[in-house]
Amino acid sequence: MLKVGDKVPDFQGIDQNENTVSYKDYAGKKLVVFFYPKASTPGCINEACDLRDNESVLKAKGYELVGVSADSVARQKKFADKYELPFPLLADENHDILNAFGVWGPKKFMGKEFDGIHRTTFIINEEGTITDVIEKVKTKEHAKQILEK
Repeated sequence: MLKVGDKVPDFQGIDQNENTVSYKDYAGKKLVVFFYPKASTPGCINEACDLRDNESVLKAKGYELVGVSADSVARQKKFADKYELPFPLLADENHDILNAFGVWGPKKFMGKEFDGIHRTTFIINEEGTITDVIEKVKTKEHAKQILEK
């Protein structure tokens, strides 16, 4: 997994509106990249809606937001439309971005082991350096966690 002090990889993906979104689009800006396990599941709904509800505060602090999961473009679109999510949600079905950030790997849930996305958020400064990594995401107050960094 990438850590504080690492340079952000030059990622690129397709968002819920079929737009190509890349790190280059955010060059010179502060960026929050949040990885979530599956669109439209309870924890992911809480997390995305908390970020949506606090987007103006995050933007006032200079942050742009990008979400990433292994869901399809269609599933991301349904998720974004249903919950009125105003930021890009990248569909990373091939796990290119997930692997570049190191958030895809073994997980345990209810006694079963499987590969999946580790819910993680990376805060990136204007120079493209990771300034914080949030691994213990509190889905209902994630914006607060970001703003406290």
